[in-house]
Amino acid sequence: MTRSLTLLGVLVTIMSASAADAVWDAWPPRDYLLKSLVDSVEGILKTQDPETGRFGTKPWICQDQNVIFPLAVAWAYEDESNPWYHDARVLDAIGKGGEALVDDQDEKGMWTFRKKDHSTWGQIHMPWTYSRWIRAYHLVRDALPEATREKWDKGLLLGFTGIRRYADGGVHNIPTHHAMALYIAGVCFENEDWKTAATEFMAKAVAKQDPAGYWSEHFGPVVGYNAVYVEALGVYYHFSRDPVVLEALTRSARFHANVLWADGSAVSAIDERQIYHRGVSVGNVGFSWTPEGRGYLLKQVGSHSEGGERAVSSDYAASMLMYSGDGESVAPPADRDQGRFVLGDEDALIERRRPWQWCFSAYACDPPQNRWIQDRHNLVDVFHDELGLVVGGGNTKLQPYWSTFTVGDPSLLTHTAGDESPNFVPDVDLLWTPDEGDLDLSGAAPRMTLKYGAHECWFSAAPREDGSLALTYHAPSDAGVQAHVPLLHRGAKVRLATGRKVLLGEDDISLSREEIGEFIVYRGLKVSVPEGASLRWPAWQHNPYAKDGRTRVRGPRYPLPLRHRDAAQAPGRSGLPVPRLHGAGPLDHLHPPCR
Repeated sequence: MTRSLTLLGVLVTIMSASAADAVWDAWPPRDYLLKSLVDSVEGILKTQDPETGRFGTKPWICQDQNVIFPLAVAWAYEDESNPWYHDARVLDAIGKGGEALVDDQDEKGMWTFRKKDHSTWGQIHMPWTYSRWIRAYHLVRDALPEATREKWDKGLLLGFTGIRRYADGGVHNIPTHHAMALYIAGVCFENEDWKTAATEFMAKAVAKQDPAGYWSEHFGPVVGYNAVYVEALGVYYHFSRDPVVLEALTRSARFHANVLWADGSAVSAIDERQIYHRGVSVGNVGFSWTPEGRGYLLKQVGSHSEGGERAVSSDYAASMLMYSGDGESVAPPADRDQGRFVLGDEDALIERRRPWQWCFSAYACDPPQNRWIQDRHNLVDVFHDELGLVVGGGNTKLQPYWSTFTVGDPSLLTHTAGDESPNFVPDVDLLWTPDEGDLDLSGAAPRMTLKYGAHECWFSAAPREDGSLALTYHAPSDAGVQAHVPLLHRGAKVRLATGRKVLLGEDDISLSREEIGEFIVYRGLKVSVPEGASLRWPAWQHNPYAKDGRTRVRGPRYPLPLRHRDAAQAPGRSGLPVPRLHGAGPLDHLHPPCR
């Protein structure tokens, strides 16, 4: 016996124009970039301790010195609109900033990986700092005082001698960034071995790219971290003009352009590393070398800049001013009224039916022990032009209420507060990630079938004539299967059909269908609640960037889960879990944004 769960969403308004309306006709917009850089310099200089040369706030971390690169560009970039060109004060700050890095190196040229919360992660040749230090050196070395240059030379040679070893290893985002910096160091110090090693590593990086345009660190895309590879290849290309990397940059630009929501944020259901972030990624230099990439930059920076009024970071502006390519551009497809993008070999689907857009991820693999690689279990994201992302929001660990389906008792999988070394794959009677995923694109409504052991479940989405979106969950009713619909955390209050308002704070909340009524309203989104369903708060994300995995309410986004128990409990109704909702029965309506 099987039953299905349906969610319907009715929208109130349809956006008449995209937030990404063109601000510039061509890339790069040098006047805008230069103004962003020039306006930032005084603020950067004020953060430097003149005695130690250290920038930033306490506790000091080596990455605070990354600002020596934009300062070096401000010093070196000749333009009548740049008052910092060859400014003695700026050069002095750059010199002292590099000396501070030398002062803090250990015998291998490493620094302590320290974060602003005082946590430490061991010693590291910090790639983001070394790449900016060597780029600054390339611009100002001949102007540095003799004693300062000698000290810089000693520190840089020590560090890059250590970094050279990484070029002989495997491909990952950090050694790829290292290879980019190593090539520049080879140029600066006329070291052919370093240049050759970097070139050979970049060829390995290109070979490891998936044909769909991304680099994987386990299984499937890493959307945010993919940009690390793109940036490294892009800066490397500026210095090397190595044609091997251009096709890889083209594939990546196409991938990133196609995994955008209409507001310029990126799809997260397909991401194996990061949860959803509402912000707009403005790309990097790697996008500037291809027409597809330049189209992506024009859309994203145009949206970020709010018509050219909002600046980009000094680091971004500096990099684009020095290393950007230029030429024709190809606009990304994210602003179309309708369209379909199929990723890889039908591994994921992104469907656009204005004002709705949704993603099905068919990536299926066993959950890994690695804290940084997320479980592939939230396989559905839903976006609305006016409300933004409303369902889904990425993947996490030790949190079965983010799973599209579970088989067994979800309470068996949980994170113990304070545990810094949890078992991410405990031996419990629960399936929370699918063994197989399959997309069927033959019908009017795309369907994704997921297999959890012997249990087959499916999910579909279809716009309705009344402007709603019907989401249907289908699963065996007698197998202990639950469906979960994570409603993305979007506010502090939920209004129930009874008129009661529920505050979403630190306390656990569990509400039955009887307590809720027929629907909830959550920041403009009205969601019908089926018989037998329940609403629970919160479903904590496991945060890999905190040693104890802790997430705070006002920290990263996490869902308000609507969960459905076995549908057999609601005869004549169909349904499975939606964000943490308990119960059986259909989620019938997601109604229009309500005011």
